[in-house]
Amino acid sequence: MKINSKDFRVREGDEVNLKKWPTLVDPVYKSKDQYQKLLGDHVAELSSQQQLLYASNRHAVLLIFQAMDAAGKDGAIRHVMSGVNPQGCQVFSFKHPSAGELQHDFLWRTTRDLPERGRIGIFNRSYYEEVLIARVHPEILVGEGIPDAPHDDKTVWHDRYRSIVNLEKHLHINGTRIIKFFLHLSQEEQRKRFLARIDEPEKNWKFSNADIEERKFWKRYMHAYEQCLGATTTRDTPWYVVPADDKENARLIVSQIVLDTFEELKMSYPRTSAKRRRELLSIRKRLAN
Repeated sequence: MKINSKDFRVREGDEVNLKKWPTLVDPVYKSKDQYQKLLGDHVAELSSQQQLLYASNRHAVLLIFQAMDAAGKDGAIRHVMSGVNPQGCQVFSFKHPSAGELQHDFLWRTTRDLPERGRIGIFNRSYYEEVLIARVHPEILVGEGIPDAPHDDKTVWHDRYRSIVNLEKHLHINGTRIIKFFLHLSQEEQRKRFLARIDEPEKNWKFSNADIEERKFWKRYMHAYEQCLGATTTRDTPWYVVPADDKENARLIVSQIVLDTFEELKMSYPRTSAKRRRELLSIRKRLAN
């Protein structure tokens, strides 16, 4: 199987039905060794592209990861970005907002951590939580102080989708390329991964009772994701639904999509002017002597 990024892209205007999107596809790799080789090639190319991104200093890249618990967000970030210079890449994880953050609009706390030009930013969960978990648990809106939120929730979600789309359009116009991943995990695979977290002592720290409680709301989450993906995917800032039941395959798909996005930037190293070249040759001559 050759990875075609368009196979996983949610097109603008499409009505999203996640039951029609697979959580498992034929693997790209035929063996663990081949997987390691393919991932290594992707990681090496990403490292080169990141250096070029920094040198050209014209764009920033923001990767957004959203998923149900145990879908493999942490692993995808760790493996795919393993070869990128830490100085050129930052990862931010967003949990429940603090009391201070709740005094601002829902986009405020994530906007502070947007990547600057020449750098890659990674959001492990993001402002999209405010149209996902807040939609599944509408009581959260009460704590956010949204005027009339509990009485007119349809308007709240519509307005938040619009705010998100407008923000991402603004960022795109100003040079930030946003790649949004929904790691699509099946409920059965999540069950197996939860059992592994209980049965394997080294994974116990990954599991909490809250994970089981949220699992009860699976259908509500799927509905929230469907509405969110359909409303906020655009030509310039698309969502990608990545089959996540096979962690290794998901990492290869994610890394290929990121590489394809870098290729579209058509970056190049800054050219040296004739005057600067003469200056460098003069310095070289002095160093050689």
